[in-house]
Amino acid sequence: MKKEESVNVSTLSRQETVVSITIIAGMFFIFGFLSWINAILIPYFKIACELTHFQSYLVAFAFYIAYFVMAVPSSYLLKKLGFKRGMMVGFFALSLGAFIFVPAAMMRTYGLFLLGLFTIGIGLAILQTAANPYVTILGPKERAAQRISIMGICNKVAGILAPLFFAAAVLRPTDQALFDSLAFMHEEARGAALDELIRRVVVPYSVVGTLLLVIGIGVRYSPLPEIDAEEERGEVAVANSSKNSVLQFPHLVLGALAIFIHVGAQVISIDTIINYAGSMGISLMEAKAFPSYTLGMAIVGYFLGVLVIPRWISQTNMLRLVTGLGAVLSLLVVFVKGDVTLFGYHTDISIWFVVLLGIPNSLTWAGIWPLALDGLGRFTKVGASLLIMGLCGNAVLPMVYGYFADSAGLREAYGVLLPCYLYLIYYAIWGHKLRSWSKLERRKTF
Repeated sequence: MKKEESVNVSTLSRQETVVSITIIAGMFFIFGFLSWINAILIPYFKIACELTHFQSYLVAFAFYIAYFVMAVPSSYLLKKLGFKRGMMVGFFALSLGAFIFVPAAMMRTYGLFLLGLFTIGIGLAILQTAANPYVTILGPKERAAQRISIMGICNKVAGILAPLFFAAAVLRPTDQALFDSLAFMHEEARGAALDELIRRVVVPYSVVGTLLLVIGIGVRYSPLPEIDAEEERGEVAVANSSKNSVLQFPHLVLGALAIFIHVGAQVISIDTIINYAGSMGISLMEAKAFPSYTLGMAIVGYFLGVLVIPRWISQTNMLRLVTGLGAVLSLLVVFVKGDVTLFGYHTDISIWFVVLLGIPNSLTWAGIWPLALDGLGRFTKVGASLLIMGLCGNAVLPMVYGYFADSAGLREAYGVLLPCYLYLIYYAIWGHKLRSWSKLERRKTF
């Protein structure tokens, strides 16, 4: 397949730009739905497949390690096929991954579920490699964080709905009694009960797989323009004339590490909170709402970004502010204790600090992307793939949390967040300004 002829983003009409942003926003909704459903898949598989905390977090590992494997190949796929055809291939991969859940459920084979999640991750790696640079350059660069915040709202709204949708489709009001009685069942009866439990995913994922297949075809024939993401002019062309690798852009490489750390910290705050609530005596049927609270705080953060960036505060200063807030909240999670009753839940106050992490996490991604891609020119697509590769932090850091959760405790394991936010503070203040590995050559940023 040959890619369509590219157009310069500056030639797009206002209507074409609005239509393009709307289509990409819809895609971010799908990204969020498929990504944040892991928050309930982790405790669900832990019960149905009889796993330890560490084993259950292989859900996140299998899903996000695909970004590390597929990010750079995705950039070359997009170079060859273009944005639209590349996105279609991404949706086809998502569909295949969803369909793999069917035989996995019929055999109650955790490894096959992980293969399905890995395949979904491959599809999302392709789509994210396309969509993030697309929306970053689709307008003035000083408003890039604002546009990414809009995408984030769509992503997190889907994240709120996904666990609730999964719970409505798969869980039953009587399931808590079943979960409580599993330990006392004979092996044969327990196996039969768990088989019935896990097979409930067959119909939902069959429907999802079919819908993703149709959406992929729809994107291919949508009015989404094939924009030129790699044009170089003036200062950028001069600065990049002697460069032949994305690794020659320190602010990009450090930005990829920032993405790795940010997304890992974010997924810890969302995918672990159900188990943390469970440690406080809250049942799975009630705890399933906690990821939605965290994502709700993220939406608050995104709306804040849309309202104040860049009118009241630059996207760089906002990144500095929210990374500092993240560091403070991570300390409060670990060190501040006390029983509270809020929204009908009687819990330790620390779980609400985990919920509040949604606010700084929301605007960190939006702040890193425009800073890391600034001035890349013809290296933009490959640079974006390097940033997408950083999403494997979602695979690695939850495993680190899971290790400490098993060895030190669920609460104490949140201590891994502090060094994450300290690095993000470094990137927000100094790291994004570095333009040369050989000397501390700084450049004014927007």
